[in-house]
Amino acid sequence: MSFLQKEIVKSKANKLPDRGGLSSRLVEHRVPSQKRDYEPVSWSQYFDDRKPVSVNDNTFYVYSQGSEGPLLVLLHGGGYSALTWSQFTKCINSLVTCQVMAIDLRGHGSSTTKDDGDLSINTLATDVASILESVSENRPVILVGHSLGGAIAVRTAPLVPNVVGVVVIDVVEGTALDALRSMQGFLRSRPSTFPTIAKAVEWCVRSGQIRNLQSAKVSVPGQIKNVSNDTLGADDLESGSKSDNASVTAPVGGPMGTIMEGELSTPSGPQENSESKSGKYTWRIDLAKTEKFWNEWFHGLSSAFLEIAAPKMLLLAGVDRLDRELTVGQMQGKFQLQVLTACGHAVQEDAPEKVAEAVATFLVRHKYAEPTADFTWSVPAC
Repeated sequence: MSFLQKEIVKSKANKLPDRGGLSSRLVEHRVPSQKRDYEPVSWSQYFDDRKPVSVNDNTFYVYSQGSEGPLLVLLHGGGYSALTWSQFTKCINSLVTCQVMAIDLRGHGSSTTKDDGDLSINTLATDVASILESVSENRPVILVGHSLGGAIAVRTAPLVPNVVGVVVIDVVEGTALDALRSMQGFLRSRPSTFPTIAKAVEWCVRSGQIRNLQSAKVSVPGQIKNVSNDTLGADDLESGSKSDNASVTAPVGGPMGTIMEGELSTPSGPQENSESKSGKYTWRIDLAKTEKFWNEWFHGLSSAFLEIAAPKMLLLAGVDRLDRELTVGQMQGKFQLQVLTACGHAVQEDAPEKVAEAVATFLVRHKYAEPTADFTWSVPAC
């Protein structure tokens, strides 16, 4: 009789329950997988209104929140939409009194133009300036841009007289230009279609493109469109056409790669393209076709940023992203630099509270906005 068998017989003979003896330790206890809810949510939980703005026979959609204070104009990065600012908007309005306007840029989100393919930096900056001319009513404007949106903010600032501040998030000329070499490879590695909106949300979270699940659930529907009628995923959601299979069984805390627009790396693990032929949703914009504009988006960005006369802040996801020209400028006190850790390239989605606090501090420090009773601000350390 084996040692294990003797232990079992002894336990039965004594009529005592096995309290973690050898036999129980040898039993495999499987931890049940946890279900994560990838069901998309509506933008209406974060913004008061969404309306079209017509400019030169083009229609741009803007999302707004708040009615008092300075106007924060939020500009998203390439491939994103105005909904990337949803969580940030909720946070910033709890810290300071301000108005928020998030814009679907040309070729993105719900906006439609005579030439969605013209994504030159001058055209994009002119679009934003024209929109502001129509709606800003000479209110103080603070431009806040992420990645490509940051480059647009820098080019727009000289075109709008009432811009009083500029905030650029995680884009630096040298780093961005270096990363362009791997952009096409990254774009090819992404699934081309998704059977449901929830599956698109799941991929963006599990791959690391967006590390904040709650943010992904509202922002991803603005990045994809229905292949049958070109309707934006967010619009399908509003019309009641929600995705099925929202809860997907997946171990929490699985491997996560990092997918960035400015600095890109292929996510860990194989990509699942088995559903590509029957997918219902695809990306709103084909970024691979915009390659001819990539260099001009970022070329000369550092010097143009430093030349802006208004107060400015640069928020980075890592200090290694700072190039030489900006390092010198920061040492000369030409702009405020703040580094946020433990987040990916989509900083405003991964850490919306931290970004909102940094922007709110910038606004209060320069006396552009009044803090709420709950916000105690302090001068940043860097």
